[in-house]
Amino acid sequence: LMTASMDNNYQPSYEEAPTLHYPSMTGQLVVIQLLDWILRGVAQVMFVNNPVSGLLITAGLFLQNPWWALNGLLGTFVSTVFAMLLGLNRSDSGLYGYNGTLVGILMAVFSAKGSWYWWLLMPNMFMSMLCPVVSSALSSVAIKWDLPIFTLPFNILVCLHVAATGANHPYFPEVHSLKIFTHSKSIQWLYCTSFLNLPVGVGQVYGCDSPWTGGLILLALLLSSPTICFHAMWGSAAGFALAAPHKDIYSGLWGYNSALSCIAIGGVFYVLTWQTHLLALICALFSTYMTALALPACTWPFCLSTLIFLLISSEIPAICRLPLSVVSYPEKNRRYQRQLKASEKVQHSQQQHSQEEAMLKENGRPNVQLAVDRGGSEPV
Repeated sequence: LMTASMDNNYQPSYEEAPTLHYPSMTGQLVVIQLLDWILRGVAQVMFVNNPVSGLLITAGLFLQNPWWALNGLLGTFVSTVFAMLLGLNRSDSGLYGYNGTLVGILMAVFSAKGSWYWWLLMPNMFMSMLCPVVSSALSSVAIKWDLPIFTLPFNILVCLHVAATGANHPYFPEVHSLKIFTHSKSIQWLYCTSFLNLPVGVGQVYGCDSPWTGGLILLALLLSSPTICFHAMWGSAAGFALAAPHKDIYSGLWGYNSALSCIAIGGVFYVLTWQTHLLALICALFSTYMTALALPACTWPFCLSTLIFLLISSEIPAICRLPLSVVSYPEKNRRYQRQLKASEKVQHSQQQHSQEEAMLKENGRPNVQLAVDRGGSEPV
């Protein structure tokens, strides 16, 4: 596998692409700083480190269901704060908040008690507190292969909660996920306008089946990275390529895992080339096949399929997987690779120049020595 490497003294340029990327609020007021971290955590679900994108996604969540949005924000807040209390790094980028976002939203979505059931906030906060613990534990294992953990903590914790409560729990009963989506009022509209399944498939990453919420999420991705936005739509479309039931296609249930897989491979963890773009499409289709295996709800197909594709070995230079320490948005990843190649070219030319100088010195030494010997043999 062609993996990029760099000298520790070399720092890539922070020149911005024609997209909106805002610096961290470190050093600002605590409230503003925490708000920045929460918004970044909401956006990190889609591999975006941008508070403005997080704000747009949050607006879309409130448009879908204010109760779901409130639970998602609470989960992000609790997860981020608990990560800070544990002294975990990178909480300012939202990397310890996005699992809490999904935990909070999906616990509200799966709850049979409906909206504004305030007792649900208790298990929500508890599971969100466990997110950084599970994330840190999984990261300590995955770091040996330089792999991300994606949304594995979210999958583990939500499945544990659903298994522990079930449909007959007196306080926290759960309902089947398909029942929620197929009874939505917007689904009947989608039967007539099937092209709207693209934004719906993206919106289902957050458990939302409203095309307007999906549209706001795509707008948030477009503001941060057009490449991520394109691969989200491409992956969502690939999820509908198989012969899935129409009710599942129109509800987006076959699009969100493939959308995430396509984003991850198509420029985030691999440098974007036409080869990795094709690889992203194949991964999206593979994720859709795994969805057909009736895996548990949430994003298990995305996590498993993408981890498999990140572990492939290839001797093609165009398939270049980046180290986790330098992974950013696709446009910046491409600049990083160009700067890395330029640095390696300069170092190669310097080494070649040094070798040529050494060869010239070695070729010149016998002549000098011969001249000295002749001078010493002349009679006085």
